[in-house]
Amino acid sequence: MKIALITGGSRGLGKSMATHVAARGTGVVLTYNSHPEEAEAVAAGIKKAGGKAAALKLNIADTTTFDDFAKDLQATLQKEWGRQTFDYLVNNAGTAQRTPIKDTTEEQFDQLLQVHCKGPFFLTQKLMSVMEDGGHIINISSGLTRFTNTAGVATYAAMKGAMEVYTMYFAREYAHRKIRVNTVAPGAIDTQFAGPNGRSEEQKKMLADMTALGRCGEADDIGLLVAGLLSEDSRWVNAQRIEASGGMHI
Repeated sequence: MKIALITGGSRGLGKSMATHVAARGTGVVLTYNSHPEEAEAVAAGIKKAGGKAAALKLNIADTTTFDDFAKDLQATLQKEWGRQTFDYLVNNAGTAQRTPIKDTTEEQFDQLLQVHCKGPFFLTQKLMSVMEDGGHIINISSGLTRFTNTAGVATYAAMKGAMEVYTMYFAREYAHRKIRVNTVAPGAIDTQFAGPNGRSEEQKKMLADMTALGRCGEADDIGLLVAGLLSEDSRWVNAQRIEASGGMHI
């Protein structure tokens, strides 16, 4: 059985990814930061459906914890699957933050840097020794690296842009191990990432008008894509930015 590690898997896009990846017969280790009960519920749902899953705590913003996380991961892999390596990594964990450039503080800038760029970079670096050759890494970016339809997200988008560049270089430097690295860039999605109650009907109507397919995105639009990419069906796709926005601003 192949095994995927999905960061930020307790809700939203990560929950959908974990569910659809597991439905295709892949074992899932999903991480959470502050909602263990939600993460355990996702893992329990996967098990109830006949899959195999485990949940681990990870603060992607704190690189000092990555050594211990790698040990916890290997212990979990050994306990649940009888091995100490995994096959796929999805760097999905993140936080939302909206502040215009003129009001952005160094603290806010550094927080976004830690969560969306530095953390994923060094977590991936740390876990390469635990990943099987022939694996696949997916970095979750954003449509906001291509279009600027909203204010207050410049720093967030810039950090995602950095990860898109890192995607190409990770693909190049780990090509000798046949590890593929790609970016998935979601457009506007109706999840709690946009707010505690998701997007309002007015917001969804506005976004639908900007989108060729005529609606706001849903979590499963991304979960299904990631599940498909983590398969042999996409074995010749490497070092690419794949936008899943329904055709926003085309």
